[in-house]
Amino acid sequence: MEAGPVKEIEKSKIHVLIEITNYVSNSVVSQTILRKTTGNISIVAIDNGKALAEKISPFDTFIQIVEGSAEIVIDNQPNMLQAGQGIVIPAHTSHMVKANERFKMISTVIKSGYEGNIVT
Repeated sequence: MEAGPVKEIEKSKIHVLIEITNYVSNSVVSQTILRKTTGNISIVAIDNGKALAEKISPFDTFIQIVEGSAEIVIDNQPNMLQAGQGIVIPAHTSHMVKANERFKMISTVIKSGYEGNIVT
């Protein structure tokens, strides 16, 4: 079965970020806000006790907590973030996102700027 295009949220409409996606028991739920070749923005709802698998991304990722609190582990260094706080995960860095309580976050991945050109 082929996957269809990723559905983005409706443009030119005001959205309440914490209402874009809902918690699902024992799950991680993600909704795409924007997806472009240069990067993407998603809102993610993670239930208590769940985690995003540890990974290394070739791109910078900005995580902003919009509800609850989360543990963001970067290169084995835990960072506790509360609603309203954000952190940049550097490209090529091992990281993991853990839910010690359920929370929602905005994840912004920037794919441009890695073309090897130095701009001065």
